[in-house]
Amino acid sequence: MMEKKGGSRDFRFIVYFVLVALHGQQALAELRYSIPEEVKEGTVVGNVARDLGLDKTSIVDRGFRVVSGSKDDFFEVNPDSGALFVHRKIDREELCQGNGACLMELKMLVENPLEMHHVVIEITDVNDHFPSFSEKQQIIEIGELTSPGTRFPLHAARDPDAGVNSIRSYTLTSNEHFEIEITQNEEEKTPFLVLKKSLDREQKNKHSLIVTAVDGGKPQRTGTLNVSIIVLDSNDNRPVFSHETYQIEIYENVPVGTTVLKVNAVDPDEGTNGEIEYSLSKTLGRKVYDIFELDRVTGQITVKGPVDFEESQIYRFDVDGSDKGTPPLTGRCSVILKIKDVNDNPPEVEVTSLSNTVPENAKPGTVISLLSVTDRDSGANGKIISQITDQVPFELKPSYKENIYSVVTKEFLDREKMSQYEITIKATDCGEPPLFTVKTLAIQLSDVNDNSPQFNQNPLEFYLVENNIAGASIFAVTAWDNDINENAGISYHIGRGGTENDATSMISINPDNGQVSALKKFDFETLKTFQFQVVASDSGTPSLSSNVTVNVFILDQNDNAPVILYPVSSNGSAEGVEEIPRNVNAGHLVTKVRAYDADIGYNGWLLFSLQQVTDHSLFGLDRYTGQIRTLRSFTETDEAEHKLLILVKDNGNVSLSATATVLVKLVEPKEAFAASDVKSSAKHDEENNVTFYLMITLGSVSALFLISIIVLIAMQCSKSTDYTSKYLQEPNYDGTLCHSIQYRSGDKRYMLVGPRMSVGSTIVPGSHANTLVLPDRRRASVEVRCLKSTALFTKSYR
Repeated sequence: MMEKKGGSRDFRFIVYFVLVALHGQQALAELRYSIPEEVKEGTVVGNVARDLGLDKTSIVDRGFRVVSGSKDDFFEVNPDSGALFVHRKIDREELCQGNGACLMELKMLVENPLEMHHVVIEITDVNDHFPSFSEKQQIIEIGELTSPGTRFPLHAARDPDAGVNSIRSYTLTSNEHFEIEITQNEEEKTPFLVLKKSLDREQKNKHSLIVTAVDGGKPQRTGTLNVSIIVLDSNDNRPVFSHETYQIEIYENVPVGTTVLKVNAVDPDEGTNGEIEYSLSKTLGRKVYDIFELDRVTGQITVKGPVDFEESQIYRFDVDGSDKGTPPLTGRCSVILKIKDVNDNPPEVEVTSLSNTVPENAKPGTVISLLSVTDRDSGANGKIISQITDQVPFELKPSYKENIYSVVTKEFLDREKMSQYEITIKATDCGEPPLFTVKTLAIQLSDVNDNSPQFNQNPLEFYLVENNIAGASIFAVTAWDNDINENAGISYHIGRGGTENDATSMISINPDNGQVSALKKFDFETLKTFQFQVVASDSGTPSLSSNVTVNVFILDQNDNAPVILYPVSSNGSAEGVEEIPRNVNAGHLVTKVRAYDADIGYNGWLLFSLQQVTDHSLFGLDRYTGQIRTLRSFTETDEAEHKLLILVKDNGNVSLSATATVLVKLVEPKEAFAASDVKSSAKHDEENNVTFYLMITLGSVSALFLISIIVLIAMQCSKSTDYTSKYLQEPNYDGTLCHSIQYRSGDKRYMLVGPRMSVGSTIVPGSHANTLVLPDRRRASVEVRCLKSTALFTKSYR
């Protein structure tokens, strides 16, 4: 037999979906069943899955289990079929006392997805108990002068059964003096023996009667009480209580020994007929005797045992006051003790389901736990306020049924910010003072690949000295990922772009550790800088990646020896012939050795030295300009031909050099004058050709160098941090890498490349060594730029 709360199944489903819309979560259904007590183990109460209207094809995958409420495991549910059956025999009288409905509430959890349902089972009574009296025999002493109509209380029978199976009536054996009368209150029927005809002790001093208690079961069950009536001589006044009913309220948990009430009766008789003794009615339950105690002399009622509002909210019992007359007379009063609740029970939090691990990409509103809170107290003491006390991204969602909650996410989660949470749930009642219970749920967040690899900075810059070893590692790039496990495993590869220089042909990268290796030897004079991109990808699904731009600057090495432009070089050496008149004075410019070096900086700074000469007193060489001048006038004894061996070397760490041989022939002034025009013309053409090629070469090298410097300065300016390029000296460096001076000699202009010279340095007109011939631009200021520290300095010479 099953009753569905809310009427028909259609109506129940309408209520179900309305509750889902209102609460944003699975609504709870309530099923009702009814079974008699003492049924055999295994008896099926009902099928929860079928009564919830679940599809037959999905029942096996759902999973059913009883999570709480089944006292001593009286009921179990088949987890696959949803059949609810009796696990062991049920004794209604053991579970429920009184004639009210005996209900058992179960919490039924349905998984996949999580649902909570309430099942209410009513245990109906079976007439399995006989009525019984607390004593087999009762002796009543009645005075012979007792008036007809007087009532004498009899022991009430007890029948644990309920409803129609409880005691329905009492019968008395047939006699002429007595009849039985029954009074009924809220809890029981009490039999009274009523005197219908006066007694005569001289005729008969003892009467024996049998009282039979009959229940309403089928078949009926009975119990008997032997009643002996002793007829006594007259004691014509009975004790009278000051109140027929004493009513008082006391708080639960009053200390043992506390006096809660004092009853009082008076008897106008004298002597022993007026002495009163008090006693509790013998028809009371055992619990009253365990909790309360009555002083037989004073009538004080004191607390003997613990008083608990949650066990019983009211106690009703009778107090008899009997005198010591012969026969004794008895008066009776009723005592009603109402128990007031004290907030002595904290709330209880029960977690019915919990997901310990939650993915970090769970949407807001995801249910992670179901829980219920209860409080045994009543009224305000039993009202519970539940809340999450921590600042966590979770919240409590109440169900339609009071004190049932689900813990849900209220915002998006991020494992990289917080990998685990401890959710502290505090349930507080509304008593004074309030009591509370704290329950902590530990939640772990599982990682999702939601972070791409990151680099420390972008772009990256590396400096590499030319002439490196092909295949060797030159630097490394490193990225990190905030995810964990396989989501944080990073691999590297070179990004392919549309750049002029394909980086994949020049470098390779180790995919595991980001080590970058050069595939070839770099030449500063050919390539000064190049750019490529490194892509870092993680191992997540789907994979995430990011890239970084890498700028590589090639640093110069002194790997180019000076090239001598004049005299004309041949097979690694240079040789030239100069004719000068014998009558020239000291300081006359004989010639100028011109050379250049493809390297830059100190590696391209050239110095000239005179290695061999026939007469050291005749010729001198300027070490910076390469100019050869006479040191004195020639004499008749000087030889007509002189050979000078010139060494040109750069200023690299490992200096490279070249040599040139100059033959100086002394001629008579007339011959020199005649040949000077021809030679001057030829030399002018030669110088123009040499100057043209030299300008192209130096212009190309300078343009590449200036472009590199401009790119480096632009990159430096775009950064927030300030650092010094490896191409530049520190700001406090006082040296000069190069120096150029333009000057005029006759109708030609020259540029001198060499070390820094002071303003007072002397340049002798007519010297062309280590110079470039420039076009003539009269009255134009010449800007000379020299890289000193990180500034540009300008000097102008006319």
